[in-house]
Parts: sequence; C-alpha cells; structure tokens
Amino acid sequence: MNADLRTRLGGCELPNPVVAAAGCAGAGRELAQFLDIASIGAVTTKSVMLEPHAGRPAPRMAETPSGMLSTTGMQGPGVDVFLQRDLPWLLSRGGRAIVSIAGTGVGEFGELARRVSAADGVSAVEVNLSCPDPSDPAGRHFADDPARAAAVVRTVRSHTRSGLPVLAKLAADVPDVVELAAACVEARADGLSMVNTVRGMAVDTRTLRPAVAGGMGGLSGPAIRPLAVGCVYRVHEALPDVPVIGMGGIRTGADALEFMAAGARAVAVGTTNFSDPSACARVLRELTELLDARGVARASDVVGAAHRTGTGV
Repeated sequence: MNADLRTRLGGCELPNPVVAAAGCAGAGRELAQFLDIASIGAVTTKSVMLEPHAGRPAPRMAETPSGMLSTTGMQGPGVDVFLQRDLPWLLSRGGRAIVSIAGTGVGEFGELARRVSAADGVSAVEVNLSCPDPSDPAGRHFADDPARAAAVVRTVRSHTRSGLPVLAKLAADVPDVVELAAACVEARADGLSMVNTVRGMAVDTRTLRPAVAGGMGGLSGPAIRPLAVGCVYRVHEALPDVPVIGMGGIRTGADALEFMAAGARAVAVGTTNFSDPSACARVLRELTELLDARGVARASDVVGAAHRTGTGV
C-alpha cells in the first residue's frame, strides 16, 4: 500500500510533506547533485533580502553537542538576482519554491513581498521574523514581540497577491509561542513555519573567544527537536485549523512522523543536509515506509494524532 502523501498549506498543495528548510539548501542548486529536487515537497529558499548582503565574517558556524551554531548574517545577492537567476533555475528543475523573505523594517518586508509574489511559479512566501527590529532600542527581533510580528505579517499579506499563502516563521525562544502564533494568524498569515533556530552561544576554549563571529548564533539540529516538537504541539492545540510546517532537528522519517503527530502538516529538513545532502529524499522515503507499515492511507491522517485519545492511527 502506498499512502497518499499530499498536503495543503493554505491554498498551496504539495505532493508530499517533506521540504528543505530555509538556509540549508540555497535555492536548491546545492542539493541537486544528490537528489531530484522535484521529488520533495518544496524547497524553502535561503532568506532573500532587498539588497545584496555580504553577511558576517568568519567563523560563521560551530559544531555543538547534537547541533550546530550558525550566524551567516543573511548573506545573499538580493532579490533582483534571486528573481532573475535562482528562482528560474529551481522552477526549471521542476521544484516548488517557498520563498523566505527577510527585511530590515516593516516597509522592506512589504516591498519584498510585492516583488516575490509578482513572480511566476512561487508556491508560498515564508516571513522570517527572526530579524532585528530597527525600531526597537534593545535590538530585539520582530518575533520577540507579537504586535511587531503581526505588523510585519499584515504588511506582507497586503503586498502579496491573492491566493499565494503567507507563512509566518516563528521563533521558540519567545515569552509565549502560542500568543505569537495567534497574533500572526490574526494578521492573516495562512500558515506557520516553526521553529527557527534558538539563540545561543559557544566559546572556543582554546582562544577563550566566542566560537562564531558576533558572539551569539542560532542553534539548530537534534538538540532543539524536543523544544520544537513541544512548540508545534502547543500551537496546534490552540490553533488546530492552521497549517504548520514543523522543523527543528529532523534527521529521520521517524522524526518527521513525530512532528506530524504533534500537529505539523509538513516538515522541513535543515541542518542534517550539511552532513547528508540527500537527507530530504531519505527522510521522505523513511516516512513513507513508516506510514505504509502502519497501514495509513493518507499522511494527513497522522497530523495531530498525539492530541487524540484512543489508539489513533
């Protein structure tokens, strides 16, 4: 038996629930020699900014126990190059594009949304709310304040063409992730991506200096998976009808199944791509085998199973 793997994120239907996470596959080109880009649900592109950014100086990454600390500083060529070069390449390979956008202010998010949504072939827009808010004296991220996050999402939605889903990407290290999720949904987000990396730090004991430039970085990988699953579970419990892409330390099909049982309709594979560039295809294969072994007819049947009483699926 082969389970029906199709899933919906707002107005977007994907052939299966496994996507590449933002920042771990560029625009898909890096993974193309290891897997068929068209075979996975979608590629979430590296966050696109309005203008070119050089990013932070090295070192940008450091290995940590069961994870990785990173601080790239949003390096990228800017939206014009992305739309002229990277997006057409991904679409020419049959891939589906969830375009992540990151702005230095609310207005910049709106302009990015306008340009990206005007392009043909975009499946959804993901709003990276883990960007510093220039209007905040403490330099907090938009995701740290539900009202500011909602202002960004509202602006993106108003500048995005009708029918194109807007997904708000949420952080876990916030006072109340459910409050943040509800604020974004009220601002007309069609779905949620969660969770982003968790802010942390590592010190190189040889030099007694921070292990990554800038001191703080984003922690990803299996170390954050229980935290991420918990966030997905809590948000699905509060907002059961809102589509969620779950992410945070997914390495195997069993990890993907765990996120789906917690309430995710799709899952994003991120950090493990650095050690196993074929991970998205492998996770999809393992998830399919697990669903078939359980006699599950539709992948959607396991979404939220952890919330249900009885034997479930």
